[in-house]
Amino acid sequence: MLPVREFRVPSLILTGSGASQQLGEQCRKRGLQKGLIVTDETIRSLGLVEKIQQALADSAVACSIYDGVATEPVVEFIEEGLQMYKEDECDFVLAVGGGSPIDTAKAIAVMTTNEGSISDYKGIGKIPKKGALLVAMPTTAGTGSEATVYTIITDTETNVKMLISSPFAMPDIAIVDPLLALSSPPGVTAATGIDALVHAIEAYVSVKAQPMSDIFCLSAIELISGNLRQAWANGNNLEAREKTMLGALQAGIAFSNSSVALVHGMSRPIGAYFHVAHGVSNAALLVVCMEFSVIGNPQRYGEIAGAMGENIAGLTDLQAAELSVQAVRRLVNDVNIPPLSELVENEEEFYRLAPQMAEDAIDSGSPGNNPRQATKEQIIELYKMAYLG
Repeated sequence: MLPVREFRVPSLILTGSGASQQLGEQCRKRGLQKGLIVTDETIRSLGLVEKIQQALADSAVACSIYDGVATEPVVEFIEEGLQMYKEDECDFVLAVGGGSPIDTAKAIAVMTTNEGSISDYKGIGKIPKKGALLVAMPTTAGTGSEATVYTIITDTETNVKMLISSPFAMPDIAIVDPLLALSSPPGVTAATGIDALVHAIEAYVSVKAQPMSDIFCLSAIELISGNLRQAWANGNNLEAREKTMLGALQAGIAFSNSSVALVHGMSRPIGAYFHVAHGVSNAALLVVCMEFSVIGNPQRYGEIAGAMGENIAGLTDLQAAELSVQAVRRLVNDVNIPPLSELVENEEEFYRLAPQMAEDAIDSGSPGNNPRQATKEQIIELYKMAYLG
């Protein structure tokens, strides 16, 4: 018999070109009066926030704008955004942007009804109450945060990236509109796209994988691997944008319900110590972690190869699994993902911190979901291999 599993998704998901224009109507239906838009200066400079403001105004919904998300989320952003939410008497939170604005908005939303600091809720299932209604509108095809129960916030006092997981961190509404991603530059498109692929692959091979999430994983792998090159090469390719964004959404749903594994565990310390964007470090680690892990579940990795369009007919599971590594390596190379040596220039410091990063990775719990378990020494070696490219 299959074990009992939970499967969570936002209460409403809108997808497709122009979906963002339905925002005002959805807010009006719920009696919402004023939202706090959480974004960054780049997104605002592109004019995307103005379009969202207009969509709200058309339904007589007001808004305030917090555009202070200048880096990956830190505790200070949550405190600043929360203060604005309260002072401006908002009644819902709206994230517009990539993973950083969405994760920031999640934390702000839950803190509207919970006491203390977001740091108090580090870990799994520690948030006691649901926060303000949260709408997430991604502008990249990457994190899938619009459909997950996770938010990652850096505590700048301890230099630790805190993983916070709670059903109350799940957005109530996810609006995935490829028109919002057309301005995403090639480097961001590549990094976020591979990040989404990591989500789908790790969710599929995770020891916590479940039948419902498997469906989303394989679909996401097919959509992302089949369209990322085109979206990277031509940002105005709306079909490729739509399919990669749909893949990222599906990957987010998948890993939110079956967790991530070794790549994510190793990635977070790199971000904390060297301030490398999460998606980029995930992408730089993916191939070496797959090479290490395939022996742990060759059947699943072989099925990943099939989803990526590889001909696996007549192959053993291990042969097919090796094709998945080759296919991912080609994709990573085709979209110019840089090696860690280009992301972290101080090689001596990277090697010095590798043992501590390995401990941090293990402590995060994510490597425990990997099909092949890794020791501290093996993780250190994987860091070195990834650094050398």
